Amino acid sequence: MTTHTPAYLRGAGGTRFGKHEGSGALDLMASAAQQALTSAGLARGDVDGLLCGYATTLPHLMLSTLFAERFSLHPAYAHSMQLGGATGAAMLMAARELVRSGRCRNVLVVAGENRLSGQSRDSSIQTLAQVGDADFEVPNGASVPAYYALMASEYMHRTGITSTDLAGFAVLMRENAIDHPDAHLRTSITVADVLASKPIATPLSLLDCCPISDGAMALVVSSEPGERAAIRMRGAGQAHRHQHLTAMQDVMQCGAAHAAAIALQEAGMAPGDFDYLGIYDSFTITLVMLLEELGFAPRAEAAARLRHGDFARTGALPLNTHGGLLSYGHCGVAGGMAHVVEAWRQMSGVAGARQPARTPQHAFIHADGGVMSSHVSLALTRER
Repeated sequence: MTTHTPAYLRGAGGTRFGKHEGSGALDLMASAAQQALTSAGLARGDVDGLLCGYATTLPHLMLSTLFAERFSLHPAYAHSMQLGGATGAAMLMAARELVRSGRCRNVLVVAGENRLSGQSRDSSIQTLAQVGDADFEVPNGASVPAYYALMASEYMHRTGITSTDLAGFAVLMRENAIDHPDAHLRTSITVADVLASKPIATPLSLLDCCPISDGAMALVVSSEPGERAAIRMRGAGQAHRHQHLTAMQDVMQCGAAHAAAIALQEAGMAPGDFDYLGIYDSFTITLVMLLEELGFAPRAEAAARLRHGDFARTGALPLNTHGGLLSYGHCGVAGGMAHVVEAWRQMSGVAGARQPARTPQHAFIHADGGVMSSHVSLALTRER
């Protein structure tokens, strides 16, 4: 029987999200990386693996080695990755494999960019719109919100969920972000505020969409646990059913369930075993669709669980207690990584005011890239 070295999330760190005037992608990445190493109790010389996420404001062909040079690292393995919003989780999955195989002992996973201060609004829109099909979607002027709005329209038609249902999740994410000093958006909002906000792409309004931020996040995946807690990466899975919206066959089966099934089988767990969720939420519809496809709510009933209080910090299944992409902010790859950093802090008991009375023991993470195109699931457990 093949045995593998266990892989642990040993440390994590990140910057505040918002505007960082004068700080480039490498500056932000370095700040997050140093925090992660400090929390892990490691020096830069202990890092033998490095994985970097792409940065639209720094499209360097060799970003991992560029960062290694800037951060004074000499890794035995280095790699850069591009998988849209799923990049962070995919890098953690790859880091896990590097550790389990014995190739590396301490892998630094880092991403960040100054997307808010270092890129114009029009440039950002144009860059993100390229996830669309170059022949059939991009020439028609579609944007990422438009792609998600089209998907939302069909999902809402088939399930009967409403804009009010979606708005409840925007409110929850804002409530969580208010207690996080590093969150981009911390002003209280109501369901009425969400429904009355500026229309972006029907049925999505401004507060159904995540903001564009500057920021960075980093984690250390190691063969040894950290001093605070042994947080093991127990299972991981991926699924890739399509790239473009026009190639999506069924909004009810985007690939999330398949990725989760692989991760859960590997971990020997079921959805009911988890007591914390970190679920990608680029738009409110993203969060609802994923919660339901992943099995954390029946179809059309995620909002009912929300209203019941299940996803609140004090509920049975706390969700994105940092505020998620919708309120903590979104700066590309690091935006999705923030979900894992928050899970690590919650499971390590260092989340401060956001810490629930009961420290989470089992966390499920899911990220998607593109238009629900690439899916990565991670199962984390706090071990004795």
